[in-house]
Amino acid sequence: MAVLKFLLWPFAMVYDVVMNIRNKLYDLKLKPSVSFDIPVIGVGNLAVGGTGKTPMVEYLIRLLGDQVKLAALSRGYGRKTKGFLLATTSATARTIGDEPFQLYTKYGNNVVVAVGEERALAIPQILDSCPEVEVVLLDDAFQHRKVIPGFSILLSEYSKPFYDDHVLPMGRLREGAEGADRADVIVITKCPATLSENDMMHIMREVHTFTQKPVFFSTIRYGEPVPMSGKHTFSKQVILLTGIARPEPLKEYIARNFKLVQHLEYRDHYNYTKRDVQSMAALVSSNPDVCIVTTEKDRVKLMSEELQPLIEDIPLFYLPIEMKFIGNGKDFDMLVQDFVKRG
Repeated sequence: MAVLKFLLWPFAMVYDVVMNIRNKLYDLKLKPSVSFDIPVIGVGNLAVGGTGKTPMVEYLIRLLGDQVKLAALSRGYGRKTKGFLLATTSATARTIGDEPFQLYTKYGNNVVVAVGEERALAIPQILDSCPEVEVVLLDDAFQHRKVIPGFSILLSEYSKPFYDDHVLPMGRLREGAEGADRADVIVITKCPATLSENDMMHIMREVHTFTQKPVFFSTIRYGEPVPMSGKHTFSKQVILLTGIARPEPLKEYIARNFKLVQHLEYRDHYNYTKRDVQSMAALVSSNPDVCIVTTEKDRVKLMSEELQPLIEDIPLFYLPIEMKFIGNGKDFDMLVQDFVKRG
């Protein structure tokens, strides 16, 4: 591993220089960016992969949804379409992407969900189509500097914090750790629920070598497994099915609370096929004492019109999750709500 990092170091240095120049051009306003009259909240990260952006967006929806009309705007990664789209009743994971479709299935009655690669163009299109929108939530937008969010939330995963990482391809960072200073708050995600005060203080000291912005800590709270068809009973012998960026925390949770028989691991944003579902059916038919547990993000793809009839006879469950703050979460809520009130 040390040899590989040494070999990748020159490429990482070139990448870092390029990203520094890009950021400096935006800082000096030599590259165009736009801000908006309504509150725009950006959620993003410095690293590639899953830091918990969708759970954070869902947290913001629950926090603000009863107070203002929200729109959630994503790029729609993994979708089979291009350009700007508003989610409607005909939307699927293939047309708008799995994470936006998850938001739409859960909150679509109260939240406008849209996708668009060019966020600077997509926000005016949202406001033209839905003039009642009062606040826009930007998902995965920290490096999308064409839009200046009024309030920026930077997420960093507890198991691999940005201050202990390197830029691509040597590490997982999309830009150098000094980019954290653009954020208004830092949230360390996927922490152990038992995170100690000493651990928090250590992490804050490390973060504050790059930025003096407030630091918060969150964990994932898992709900009870929910059947994807009504006729199956949950078994504690579990085959875990994931198509997410970093399944390790979920895998650890399953192993702690159930008997983990097997892990079917697919790449992030994977689109399941009939053959995949048939393989799952064969697995459980050969071992009738097991069930399959998957994520909310994978659920919306497995519930497609093509696959739903095939999963009826499979004991398939999904695990709801929520982001929960450890400690000073009310201070985070107040910062967000005060920003929205200032408008």
